[in-house]
Amino acid sequence: MEKYTLIGAAAFFAVMSLIALVMYKADKTKAKKKEWRTKESALLGVGFFGGAAGALAGMKLFRHKTKHWYFWAVNITGLIWQLALLGWLALRLVQTK
Repeated sequence: MEKYTLIGAAAFFAVMSLIALVMYKADKTKAKKKEWRTKESALLGVGFFGGAAGALAGMKLFRHKTKHWYFWAVNITGLIWQLALLGWLALRLVQTK
């Protein structure tokens, strides 16, 4: 059972990271065109609640929101808890064998 939980969590984080990456690209494109933007709370939320890797990649790749300290803080905190959860699930998987 732990195997499927680990795979499910990793898949969830991968999908959320892809969504975050697309959101950061879309918001950067809208910013350049001076169009209606994505709410900062939406960008922060998708990063913290599963898509931190994609959010950080989007920040670096698209040079978007990199001057806002709270984007770094929220996304790095999100990445830490997401990696910790995956590590804990992997450790449980190894211990049950």
